[in-house]
Amino acid sequence: MLGILLLYFIGEKFYKLAASFEKSQWGYAILGIVSYYVGTFIFGVLLYIGVDAMGGNAEEELNSTAVSVIAVPFGLLSCYALYMILKKNWEKNSVEDSEVLDDMDV
Repeated sequence: MLGILLLYFIGEKFYKLAASFEKSQWGYAILGIVSYYVGTFIFGVLLYIGVDAMGGNAEEELNSTAVSVIAVPFGLLSCYALYMILKKNWEKNSVEDSEVLDDMDV
């Protein structure tokens, strides 16, 4: 249940960001959720590779529930990074567009 709530809030933030810059709201909400899953997946893969590189058996030594809980911050970090990249890029583009419109009025 908490996972669904987390996905709702992630989707809501990306939805509002896209709406403020007049982009596809649902597309970017889904992109935000996908970025969360990609971040957790990449962390899980790196963790298993790291344990295997140290000579351990990752399937026997790692508890899947613990790995899932530990991966949550990395998923949130990937969402935050994507959010900031999109926001910065869209703000830069909107400033350039407004400058062009100001030049036309002269």
